[in-house]
Amino acid sequence: MGRVTARRPVVRIRDGEVSRRPDTLAAEEPMEIRLDGRPLTVTMRTPGDDFDLAVGFLVSEGVVHAAGDVVTARYCAGATAEGINTYNVVDIGLAPEVPRPDASLERSFYTTSSCGVCGKASLDAVRTASAWSVADDPVRLSPAVLAALPDRLRAAQDVFDRTGGLHAAGLFSADGELLCLREDVGRHNAVDKVLGHAAREGQLPLRGKVLMVSGRASFELVQKAVMAGIPMLAAVSAPSSLAVELAEESGLTLVGFLRGDTMNVYAGVERLDTRPCP
Repeated sequence: MGRVTARRPVVRIRDGEVSRRPDTLAAEEPMEIRLDGRPLTVTMRTPGDDFDLAVGFLVSEGVVHAAGDVVTARYCAGATAEGINTYNVVDIGLAPEVPRPDASLERSFYTTSSCGVCGKASLDAVRTASAWSVADDPVRLSPAVLAALPDRLRAAQDVFDRTGGLHAAGLFSADGELLCLREDVGRHNAVDKVLGHAAREGQLPLRGKVLMVSGRASFELVQKAVMAGIPMLAAVSAPSSLAVELAEESGLTLVGFLRGDTMNVYAGVERLDTRPCP
């Protein structure tokens, strides 16, 4: 999809030399998510995999738990005064038996690409109850498998190679196989796209899987992993204190600063085989 990137002129200064050249940028556009025709939220995202993003958002909010919960996903016309379809409005139709979100809890606010929990009234409102427990997931990994994930994630980032401006989220099996990768200007959007893909494919809960993210591990990313039944979240950068707290409470294994052969395990170390090599 061409809208994933945009070309813009740039003045480059290097070693005192000034030149003009075109540069490839990661596209960023607003997307409105509607639920049964009713506006729900707006997020800034990189166009592409928009249906996955919308469904993944609903998974994160505890609305969608299975592929059958979603009956339609479509782009809506009418986003402009002329009624043109901008492909920036997605309407998700839920099955009749799926409970709709409480109107008092619906998010009707502007979400930036760098902030996932902005607009939440309180911490209690963020602690959404998951349909599955990750605490009893028996998956175990060796540190060597985890250590290989950042390079595998980076190698699959096609758009990042052209722009240098996108986050990535990858879903891996316990033996390190990359199952799904999504890129976006927002960390939380990239994760939602992964979760939405899994939901639409009927793969929830994602037991025995590892979610790898290219940036830091925020509270919301831990929450999203828990909501999808993922027992392990790994990040190349630091987690927040609240992310560690939620990981400990929910039984999720949280790994940060995963770089090369080094890593910090902030919660759930029992899932890693840390026995010294003979």
